[in-house]
Amino acid sequence: MKIFRRTLFALACAAAALPVMAQLASSGLPQLDLQRVALNAGMHRIEAQVAATPAQRQIGLMHRQNMLAHEGMLFVFEQPGVQCFWMKNTLIPLTAAFVADDGTIVNLADMKPLDESSHCSAKPVRYVLEMNQGWFAQRHLKAGIKLQGSIFGAAP
Repeated sequence: MKIFRRTLFALACAAAALPVMAQLASSGLPQLDLQRVALNAGMHRIEAQVAATPAQRQIGLMHRQNMLAHEGMLFVFEQPGVQCFWMKNTLIPLTAAFVADDGTIVNLADMKPLDESSHCSAKPVRYVLEMNQGWFAQRHLKAGIKLQGSIFGAAP
């Protein structure tokens, strides 16, 4: 009888936690405990989660249901290189901005959810900023625009 009660209690606790877990998963909050950095694209402020380790970069924005409009994820690599991204297990449409060391956007690539085709930087870069698809276009931000932030050497 004790085992039955414990099992029933555990199931009840798990069931009670599901709505909270679902809300957190779909709220745009980080799936990983990632550092954040403030960036500016002209007058537009971005709060970017920083994926700097191989494990963090591998997970990225996978499995998220949505992301808040002013949020993004900044992938930071140790050395400049041609960076290629795909959307395996990524549920939200994104635009990747491939960014030079000084914060200049080299090129942009719209990426479809769950699409495993590669989207690459036009030249070697150390940074890739992923935002909700359409974020850059809606603000008329294109290649050549310079992002600002302490990570690029200039405070936002």
